[in-house]
Amino acid sequence: MAEIPDGAKGWPDIAGRIEGSVHILPVRVYFEDTDFSGLVYHASYLRFCERGRSDFVRLLGIHHRELIDAQGGGEPAAFVVRHMDIDFLKPARIDDILEVVTACEEIGGATLTLVQKVMRGPALLVRIRVKVVLVSQSGKPMRLGVLVRSALERFLNQES
Repeated sequence: MAEIPDGAKGWPDIAGRIEGSVHILPVRVYFEDTDFSGLVYHASYLRFCERGRSDFVRLLGIHHRELIDAQGGGEPAAFVVRHMDIDFLKPARIDDILEVVTACEEIGGATLTLVQKVMRGPALLVRIRVKVVLVSQSGKPMRLGVLVRSALERFLNQES
């Protein structure tokens, strides 16, 4: 783990935080996230949620680099998106502070189903249900290991 510089000790964790059964990642909307209308471009929400998923598993001790580098002696692997359902409910605008809330809905043999909400305060803006699969370097599905499964099981069947 990298050492934190003295001046950074008071900084919030850029990977967000876990509260109860969910992961929460704060995101500020920048100009680059918007379209010609001044609203957040639909694909920007996908990036926000990708960051939320990545930081969620990172905070659980599952590091993408370790999966790809096959640390621990396994085959190189990575999580990839298999399926996604998205509901765009309300728009966000430049300078809004959003929160990406990620919860684990289901753990399969090689898959995880996560539910993500993009919130602005109490307002639900976007709801995403995404299924990711762990695949080998050759693209074949791989069973989730004990580390991944045990890290995520405590989040199942919880109200978010």
